[in-house]
Amino acid sequence: MAKLALLSVSDKTGLVDFATALVRQLGYTLLSTGGTAKLLAEKGLPVTEVGHHTGFPEIMEGRVKTLHPKIHGGLLCRRDKPDHLAQAAANDIALIDLVVVNLYPFEQTVAKPGVHFEEAIENIDIGGPSMLRSAAKNHESVSVVCDSADYPAVVAALAAEASAPEALRDLRRRLALKVFQRTAAYDAAIARYLESQAAEPDLEALGGFPATLTLSWKKAQALRYGENPHQKAALYGTFHEHFSQLQGKELSYNNILDITSATYLIGEFERPTVGILKHTNPCGVASADTLIEAWDKAYATDRQAPFGGIIVVNQTLDETLAQAIAEIFTEVIIAPRFSDAALAIFAKKKNLRLMVAKGGIGADALQEIRSVVGGVLVQDRDRTLGNVREFKVVTKREPTPDEWAAMLFGWKVGKHVKSNSIVYCRGEQTLGVGAGQMARVDSSRIAVWKAGEAGLDLRGSVVASEALFPFPDGLLAAADAGATAAIQPGGAIRDAEVIAAADARGMAMVFTASRHFKH
Repeated sequence: MAKLALLSVSDKTGLVDFATALVRQLGYTLLSTGGTAKLLAEKGLPVTEVGHHTGFPEIMEGRVKTLHPKIHGGLLCRRDKPDHLAQAAANDIALIDLVVVNLYPFEQTVAKPGVHFEEAIENIDIGGPSMLRSAAKNHESVSVVCDSADYPAVVAALAAEASAPEALRDLRRRLALKVFQRTAAYDAAIARYLESQAAEPDLEALGGFPATLTLSWKKAQALRYGENPHQKAALYGTFHEHFSQLQGKELSYNNILDITSATYLIGEFERPTVGILKHTNPCGVASADTLIEAWDKAYATDRQAPFGGIIVVNQTLDETLAQAIAEIFTEVIIAPRFSDAALAIFAKKKNLRLMVAKGGIGADALQEIRSVVGGVLVQDRDRTLGNVREFKVVTKREPTPDEWAAMLFGWKVGKHVKSNSIVYCRGEQTLGVGAGQMARVDSSRIAVWKAGEAGLDLRGSVVASEALFPFPDGLLAAADAGATAAIQPGGAIRDAEVIAAADARGMAMVFTASRHFKH
């Protein structure tokens, strides 16, 4: 008896060639539905409509067509159980040996701008996942395919079944796994969409945090290793939809982290801006009338840390800037565009990774996820600087306009520096950055030291602290270095002492009432 294959797909890529091989090379009989059956018949392939096979017509606009005992009995029947086989024969259920289904394009439908709720609901596939799951459960006997990329492997394994049954068995198990991964991702996409559309979400779901979190990302890239060579790693999700790589070595785990941090940082600025990062921390940032001016100022902050670092700009990277950057060793450069002349300069550095931000510079991720013991933490991404209109001057002296501008620039940068962070600025230029110290005063000392190493004068600078000064010591260290103004969240028990210390040194200080820890 000819083996039976059931084909019902929305994406018909490669389907005709695959079905032709099933019929003419492997001797299968084809069952199909709707548009799939029509296509196969038009190509001259013998195909039976599912309705004829089951003796029950498609009803309710096609919502019910494969949900039938003759379909699922044919898929779920255990070939090694005589009673299963006897029941199948008694009920005129033909065994189905191969299922090919890809699902209604729900994810693509809801990604369309302005999609209507009713259209989204109609693109929730019911019969498809049911057939896939039935076939995958019985993968010892049934081959199940949900991805057209697997067609060639399936044909080869079926053709060699008599001589290599183990190879087919192994392939069926892998395909079954792929099915459950696909249906899990599909259900997760539906759940996320319905959560987003809920008119009155429950309290647990407010802010986009559902009571049950289902995570599903497709593997995008196997990485050579993780943070260190002894750690295995892979990239999942849609990272490559946001960036295109023009040249250079394959991205590493650390490169991807740095690119993410650089993109978040540069998204804060509208004027021509250059950011230089190392190990996800900004080590030099500046804005100016042109990118080359911004580069000169950003690079002046620290001429050591940028070695092997990441450079990000928010305008077209031209020949002049490319010539300046080419003088140092850099791992990755990110820009919305590169001029042809700049590309020619960078082409001489074969390993240099050039990344184009496809949607322009900035980042739209709304939430961040981090693994912890036994689970994950999920939070909204820190996308705000706070309400500038509510920033409060708490000292006797008001900041000058230049101090205000410098403080707001430093406030933007400090938000992207690992805590404890201290950033000294003048104008739209970083002068010294202190990151990731256990004591805030130590971050301040490091920033002062780095400015001194770079030959930058901190007299008349401002200092930005992403979190409160718990004691006057950090502020006094800034005053001793020459800072004349400070911006910080405030809210410490000893705020009065810190304010008094600022007044004693003639400093202006602003409280923002918003903290920006970055662990």
